[in-house]
Amino acid sequence: MQHWQSILQRDAEEWGISLDAVQMDRFDRYLTLLLDWNTRMNLTAIKEPEEVAVRHFADSLTLLGSLDIPEGGRLIDVGTGAGFPGVPAKIMRPDIDLTLLDSLQKRLNFLGELLHTLGLDAHRLHARAEEGGRSAGLREQFDVATARAVASLPALCEYCLPFVKVGGVFAAMKGPGASEELEQSRNALEMLGGQVERLKEFRLSDGSTRVVVIIKKISHTPPKYPRMGTKIAKSPL
Repeated sequence: MQHWQSILQRDAEEWGISLDAVQMDRFDRYLTLLLDWNTRMNLTAIKEPEEVAVRHFADSLTLLGSLDIPEGGRLIDVGTGAGFPGVPAKIMRPDIDLTLLDSLQKRLNFLGELLHTLGLDAHRLHARAEEGGRSAGLREQFDVATARAVASLPALCEYCLPFVKVGGVFAAMKGPGASEELEQSRNALEMLGGQVERLKEFRLSDGSTRVVVIIKKISHTPPKYPRMGTKIAKSPL
């Protein structure tokens, strides 16, 4: 076993997640393809296998360490980038009905090749988050919406909660400042139909802290949300 694989396995086991040989092989192919494509386009600033294992793979698995996604549940990864956390979740849980949403077609092209290489299926959607959230085929259709390293929590709530069906959850993947961001999001949650359920903190093997904020969708999001992206950025709820 390579050193980065040992790191990933150790972190995952801390959270009650075990990787079998098939899953580890898929992470190996993911790493290889990510670093290959990264020589031609900017997918990640993290280029050492050990760092990818911690800051992308293990970090993504905190999603599964913080909530139980129902069998066959629908998950949308908003602003997925190079596939984090959606593709690692799919590697561990192939039953998940995964949608990867991103505004850049080049990243979706990478994800298409990645999914083919891994032998996994997912829906790839080329759209801005606020456009997707107003689409009848996507609005309030998902058991879980998630986002990682996309925006501040007040803005993320407006981007992501419109995707979540009543009774579902928005899992915001944040760093150690999550509690402060959550305080700034109280108004947004009330207006968008969300309610904080819990915060789950994780310590990665490099010593960094991750916090997954679990927000329950308790009522329908009013039709006027999400607003245009410029308004969300300039005037958070």
